[in-house]
Amino acid sequence: MRRKHGLLFAGVAVLTLIFSRPSLAEYRTEKNLKLEPGGRFTIDSSAGSVTITGTSERGARIVVTSNRDDLEDLFDLQFEESAGEVRVIAHKKGAFHWPNHLRVHFDVRVPAETQVDVKTGGGSVEVSQLKRDADLNTSGGSIDVSDLAANLKAHTSGGSIELKRVTGDARIDTSGGGIEGNSLGGSIEARTSGGSVEFDEVKGDLLAHTSGGSIRIENAGGKVDAHTSGGSVEVGFAKGNARGGEVGTSGGGVRVALDRTVNLNLEASTSSGAVTMDNLQVTVTGTISPSHLSGKIGSGGETLRVHSDGGPVRIEAR
Repeated sequence: MRRKHGLLFAGVAVLTLIFSRPSLAEYRTEKNLKLEPGGRFTIDSSAGSVTITGTSERGARIVVTSNRDDLEDLFDLQFEESAGEVRVIAHKKGAFHWPNHLRVHFDVRVPAETQVDVKTGGGSVEVSQLKRDADLNTSGGSIDVSDLAANLKAHTSGGSIELKRVTGDARIDTSGGGIEGNSLGGSIEARTSGGSVEFDEVKGDLLAHTSGGSIRIENAGGKVDAHTSGGSVEVGFAKGNARGGEVGTSGGGVRVALDRTVNLNLEASTSSGAVTMDNLQVTVTGTISPSHLSGKIGSGGETLRVHSDGGPVRIEAR
């Protein structure tokens, strides 16, 4: 009995030791560097997630955390401060095998009027409340951008991309993930090799291409170029939008909603199914068949081409 009690006590002691260890990061360092509004912040890391937030304060505050207390044995951490620029460099030392379950995070606060450049070898990137251009790159993780009053370039080799309230032009692409965006003020170029694409309220011209997924666009304010190799496409043009464009799919149906009062040339066709119209008056300018329609809405103008190789095409009024 005493031996059983002793073993029980030892087990409880071990569990107490395990769970009494800090549940937060094992490693933490903080740097406060000089950075005036209008400057530039750059981070180049072999790995790690990055969060950058714009503030009304001067200076750059960088907090690095990790679940490894030996992080500085694995990484060469450098914090560089110069006139108008702050650089963070975190490159792995030597050719060590990547530790299992390694987590590194960079939490950065900079003046809102800061241009940011991010490059990480693996981890998510989040940027918000900035007023200058952002260039974001990750080799494996999602990208989330909100409240950016400037232009954006973003690339990930494996993850989703989400944009909210970006007022400048955006060029975004992912090799494996979906793309979403809403309340976007500039022109958008969005490409994914494997995922769906969804946008709502884009004021500028929009290019949306995916090699494997559906496309859904609402309240498009400019010209639309939307293509997918595998999925359906739905495009709703904003009131008064007569910019036209090209909408197509190789594997699904297409639905397009237009303002009935605009002036457009229309070319609609399908290789599998029929072309149908709903509450739109179209003046036919060429031959018409169940699978092809060529005509004018109103007095004509810019051209909208709609085509499907794998389903019906529906053009309707909104």
